[in-house]
Amino acid sequence: MAKSSNKGMVPEARDALDRFKMEAANEVGVNLKQGYNGDLSSREAGSVGGQMVKKMIESYENNLK
Repeated sequence: MAKSSNKGMVPEARDALDRFKMEAANEVGVNLKQGYNGDLSSREAGSVGGQMVKKMIESYENNLK
Protein backbone atom coordinates (compact mmCIF):
# COMPACT_ATOMS: atom_id res chain seq x y z
CA MET A 1 0.00 0.00 0.00
CA ALA A 2 1.44 3.37 -1.05
CA LYS A 3 2.02 5.96 1.62
CA SER A 4 0.69 9.42 0.77
CA SER A 5 2.48 12.59 1.74
CA ASN A 6 1.43 16.19 1.30
CA LYS A 7 4.98 17.56 1.46
CA GLY A 8 5.92 20.01 -1.26
CA MET A 9 9.17 19.87 -3.14
CA VAL A 10 10.06 23.43 -2.04
CA PRO A 11 8.88 24.03 1.55
CA GLU A 12 9.65 27.76 1.30
CA ALA A 13 6.99 28.13 -1.40
CA ARG A 14 4.08 27.23 0.91
CA ASP A 15 3.61 30.79 2.24
CA ALA A 16 3.60 32.25 -1.27
CA LEU A 17 1.06 29.66 -2.45
CA ASP A 18 -1.17 30.34 0.56
CA ARG A 19 -1.11 34.09 -0.20
CA PHE A 20 -1.86 33.35 -3.86
CA LYS A 21 -4.80 31.14 -2.86
CA MET A 22 -6.22 33.80 -0.51
CA GLU A 23 -5.90 36.44 -3.26
CA ALA A 24 -7.72 34.22 -5.77
CA ALA A 25 -10.47 33.45 -3.24
CA ASN A 26 -10.91 37.16 -2.59
CA GLU A 27 -11.25 37.85 -6.32
CA VAL A 28 -14.06 35.32 -6.76
CA GLY A 29 -15.82 36.25 -3.51
CA VAL A 30 -15.14 33.07 -1.55
CA ASN A 31 -14.67 33.45 2.20
CA LEU A 32 -11.49 31.43 2.66
CA LYS A 33 -9.94 31.32 6.10
CA GLN A 34 -6.62 30.12 7.45
CA GLY A 35 -6.63 26.44 8.34
CA TYR A 36 -9.58 24.11 7.76
CA ASN A 37 -11.99 25.03 4.95
CA GLY A 38 -13.98 21.82 4.72
CA ASP A 39 -17.22 23.76 4.96
CA LEU A 40 -16.75 25.15 1.44
CA SER A 41 -18.95 23.78 -1.31
CA SER A 42 -17.35 22.05 -4.27
CA ARG A 43 -18.38 25.00 -6.41
CA GLU A 44 -16.61 27.48 -4.12
CA ALA A 45 -13.44 25.40 -3.87
CA GLY A 46 -13.43 24.85 -7.63
CA SER A 47 -13.84 28.55 -8.35
CA VAL A 48 -10.77 29.32 -6.22
CA GLY A 49 -8.69 26.67 -8.01
CA GLY A 50 -9.97 27.82 -11.38
CA GLN A 51 -9.05 31.43 -10.62
CA MET A 52 -5.56 30.33 -9.58
CA VAL A 53 -5.07 28.44 -12.85
CA LYS A 54 -6.40 31.39 -14.85
CA LYS A 55 -3.92 33.76 -13.17
CA MET A 56 -1.02 31.32 -13.68
CA ILE A 57 -1.83 31.02 -17.40
CA GLU A 58 -2.07 34.81 -17.74
CA SER A 59 1.28 35.20 -16.01
CA TYR A 60 2.90 32.61 -18.27
CA GLU A 61 1.48 34.22 -21.41
CA ASN A 62 2.70 37.67 -20.28
CA ASN A 63 6.20 36.29 -19.74
CA LEU A 64 6.29 34.94 -23.29
CA LYS A 65 6.07 38.45 -24.72
